[in-house]
Amino acid sequence: MKKISIIVPAYNEEEAIPYFYKEIKKIWEKMAKNDFEVIFINDGSKDQTLSILKEYAKKDKKIKYISFSKNFGKEAAIYAGLKKASGDFITIMDADLQDPPELIPEMYRYIVEENYDMVATRRVNRKGEPPIRSFFARKFYKLINKMSKVEMVDGARDFRFMTRQVVDSILELEEYNRYSKGLFSFIGFETKWISYPNQKRVAGKTKWSFWNLLIYACEAITAFSTVPLVISVLIGLIFCIISFLMIIIIILKTWIYGDPVSGWPSLVCIIFLISGIQLFCIGIIGQYLSKTYLEVKKRPIYIIKEDNIGKD
Repeated sequence: MKKISIIVPAYNEEEAIPYFYKEIKKIWEKMAKNDFEVIFINDGSKDQTLSILKEYAKKDKKIKYISFSKNFGKEAAIYAGLKKASGDFITIMDADLQDPPELIPEMYRYIVEENYDMVATRRVNRKGEPPIRSFFARKFYKLINKMSKVEMVDGARDFRFMTRQVVDSILELEEYNRYSKGLFSFIGFETKWISYPNQKRVAGKTKWSFWNLLIYACEAITAFSTVPLVISVLIGLIFCIISFLMIIIIILKTWIYGDPVSGWPSLVCIIFLISGIQLFCIGIIGQYLSKTYLEVKKRPIYIIKEDNIGKD
């Protein structure tokens, strides 16, 4: 009997968890030949998420929970779940049912019967999302695939089914600044992609604002590409050449035509432009330095307040 671990990050998901539990029970009843554990990671929720998880854990031994001391973010929750999972196969899912549980048997079959190491999912559309968010999401994937050597699949979800070997490889990457979609691509392995239409949340509201997604995108770019640093160098080089040429032009105009040097408003504009570009380039360098700073400090990726793992 093979054991399947299902990792479910949850932040303020009190409304969605009962629906998720109902649907996931159908899956393990359908796959009765396999043993299951469902590990919920309570990521510092402010609602009744933890209380609900404790109630389910009392009634059902398959339900495990890990509760963080505060909100550490979804990446930390995924990493904690992977570390605690004891299954032969591991899958990651959202609690809001945007990741269809009915795909699990098919994903399992691809690994067991067709010898894939990992089965990943992607959305074929972004129906139901705000148009602006969808536009920037598509542009982000195009941009990062041009900047990074690690391929990022447009519409990829965190929902994936993996062998123990794949999970162990991910756990070897102990970096503090994590972008799981990039890490899964980085480690390689034979991957089967399954596409499905975008699913609406079964309950509750999304915790990802446009600003949060923008910051997350910047994290991904700085985690898997050094191209921004190259761009800042090229910008600096271009402006040095332009400045040198302008100096020569001004000297020649003054020497040959006796043209007096004037036009302080345009000079001020140029100073502001160049200063802004310098600050922009310094900001790019600062982002990479900040990542290095956080890695060097070796702070824990998460802190567990309580859990019921191994307490049966």
